[in-house]
Amino acid sequence: MESMGRIDGAFWKGKKVLVTGHTGFKGAWLSLWLQELGAQVVGISNGVPTKPSLYRAVEWGDLHLNVESDIRDRVALSAIIAQTNPEIIFHLAAQSLVRPSYQDPVGTFSTNIMGTLNIFECARSFSSVRAVINVTSDKCYENHEGDAPYRESDRLGGRDPYSCSKACSELITTAYQRSFFIVESSTRKVGLASVRAGNVIGGGDWSADRLIPDCVRAFSKNESVLIRNPESTRPWQHVLDAARGYLLTAQALFKDPVKHSEAYNFGPDVKDATSVSNLLGEITKRWGAGAAWSKDEKSGPHESVNLSLDSSYAREKLGWAPLLSISQSLDLTVAWYKAFQTGGKMTSLSQSQIKHVASLES
Repeated sequence: MESMGRIDGAFWKGKKVLVTGHTGFKGAWLSLWLQELGAQVVGISNGVPTKPSLYRAVEWGDLHLNVESDIRDRVALSAIIAQTNPEIIFHLAAQSLVRPSYQDPVGTFSTNIMGTLNIFECARSFSSVRAVINVTSDKCYENHEGDAPYRESDRLGGRDPYSCSKACSELITTAYQRSFFIVESSTRKVGLASVRAGNVIGGGDWSADRLIPDCVRAFSKNESVLIRNPESTRPWQHVLDAARGYLLTAQALFKDPVKHSEAYNFGPDVKDATSVSNLLGEITKRWGAGAAWSKDEKSGPHESVNLSLDSSYAREKLGWAPLLSISQSLDLTVAWYKAFQTGGKMTSLSQSQIKHVASLES
């Protein structure tokens, strides 16, 4: 096994980086970290998906450029890349929730499949691009509801439109790796990897139908939050642990695109894969007054019961390992939302949380 991977500040300083979906929860945290590292960040997003949002809660400096565009529009996307000449692309723009995928399967598939294809085609067309990281999901696996954690070599699939669209995105990634980006006949090797993270938590998430945001909305009103599947188990981890994995992947791809153009799981330690009800107990304890939950007895669309990831391959190839326990992740998450409620300085708080996680690297 390689030594613990470290974020290389010298590598990122001045790097031209494109982040699609930068106004979303994970995209905003990643973009803020990149800005802290001194990268020149260009963000593409089709508006800000939630209100409030992490993206609106923090201030962005001169190293950040926001472009509003739809990744399904390849002509517009090509024009943006031609103007900005990114060296690294993080592709996060997506329809990223299970329940809305039942309501709009066509929109989910068109965004998550054609949007990804457009990114890859543009990466092929512009010589500035050296590495592309396609952020998919732990739900890309064919879920067998067993106890064994999923490995990168396990079968892809998906019962719901969202999960299926992410499995499709994974297959497209493999096709472009083998057909265009790292084939022997290619005169320009472009690193292309897919990254599959567990259920991320952290401050600044206001997405609909997600556990932490639903809790924050209810607790802030002294209401009990309704929970659909309290016994479901998920690989919970802090968003900055996942973002750190994405950054390490990009560094490795840039250095050796052939060796590192693969799929990588980024999940918590096995002990931190816990049930929704256990997580709720920890959240309510930290929140204090006004925090309560009850089971929602209404039936809803199918969602997986058991889901966990084996991240040993990312540890072996990239030197990545989670730096935060679930307890530490919840401490940071609740502290962020509490500060937001009381009008805290969210830019400095968010930056301090990034620095804290970075300081844990050995």
